[in-house]
Amino acid sequence: MSALVEPSIQKSETLLGENRVVLHNISWTTYENLLKDLSNQSAPHLTYDQGTLEIMAPLPPHEKINRDTELIIRIIAAELNIDIVSLGSTTFKRDDLERGFEPDSCFYIKHESIMKNKNKIDLKIDPPPDLIFEVDITSPSIEKLPVYLHLGVPEVWRHNGTELIIYCLVKGKYQISNVSLAFPLLNSEEINYLINQGRALKSTAFLKFLQEWIKNKINS
Repeated sequence: MSALVEPSIQKSETLLGENRVVLHNISWTTYENLLKDLSNQSAPHLTYDQGTLEIMAPLPPHEKINRDTELIIRIIAAELNIDIVSLGSTTFKRDDLERGFEPDSCFYIKHESIMKNKNKIDLKIDPPPDLIFEVDITSPSIEKLPVYLHLGVPEVWRHNGTELIIYCLVKGKYQISNVSLAFPLLNSEEINYLINQGRALKSTAFLKFLQEWIKNKINS
């Protein structure tokens, strides 16, 4: 464990999607203390990677994409009769690897049955989320894919404010994939189309559109 020293601070430019601050030379103990202090708050989100800490506060455009995509996943799962566990921005961490993260949204799908009643997650024995969704409209101060890789997350959906890219874990590294591992029925072009419809339509119309679109997709 590295000793706590005075951190250097680098604040990203305030742009459309998120506010980010990165701190260097932060000890694991300090990270865990921050998690405790912020435990009752939905934001900011913390990502820790072996001494480097990013603090990210989402802005409305970030959260709109996040909530619409979470709704898409829920409707898809319901129409396919797939039970899922949605854990939002739950904290996942491993002290032995000195890595931790709080995703924008995360889901247990393959492992739903063993995780649905878990009140505490220990990644030393429990599986990581089957699917993570993150929005990075501004450039992240910490590259999160290596963090997810070390913690064994099999699939990441990443939206940069313009488009969504699917990353699947294959032979120890992430590869861009056109098709979702968790939902093979969908490809990235279709998911992007649905997210864009969420931007264009009012909430009730979007919900009805999603249900109808997915039913037609299943029956086609």
